[in-house]
Amino acid sequence: MATHHIQLKNSIGFTDEMIECLQTGDQVLLSGEIYTARDAAHKRMIELLDSGKSPPFDYIGQAVYYTGPCPTPPNAVIGSCGPTTSCRMDKYSPKLIESNLRVMIGKGERNDKVFKAIKKHKGVYFTTVGGAGALLSLCVKKAEVIAFEDLGAESIFKLTVEKMPLTVAIDSH
Repeated sequence: MATHHIQLKNSIGFTDEMIECLQTGDQVLLSGEIYTARDAAHKRMIELLDSGKSPPFDYIGQAVYYTGPCPTPPNAVIGSCGPTTSCRMDKYSPKLIESNLRVMIGKGERNDKVFKAIKKHKGVYFTTVGGAGALLSLCVKKAEVIAFEDLGAESIFKLTVEKMPLTVAIDSH
């Protein structure tokens, strides 16, 4: 097990080399831009792909964090933003992975189809601590809604995070 400090370059995100060096069990402190998406946003992204349209952001190389932030308290960047149980996205994830979503963050196990898609397309699945949403919100330095604003907490946010603690749960190998 290794500890990695990963600093994402805004538009580049994760490179193949970054993903391939990670091993299950490795600890990561992630800094840079990531995106949020939960069930409703995943469903809409699949609908867009099925109709031949592009998703609302280019997720090639980008990390998608399964969270729906709580309302933002005064003088805070974001409300509590703990991970959502990842298996809720499993019915959508294989198709998104096939269309180049390769980095996901959540909590809990993934089904066999997601596991195989991650391996086949050289992705990575990170977990973070459930029940620690208030602490994880302290890693968020900037938050803005970029798509599906009508979904409220399930809108897609672009977050700038600093030293977000993650564990590699499924590596690309």
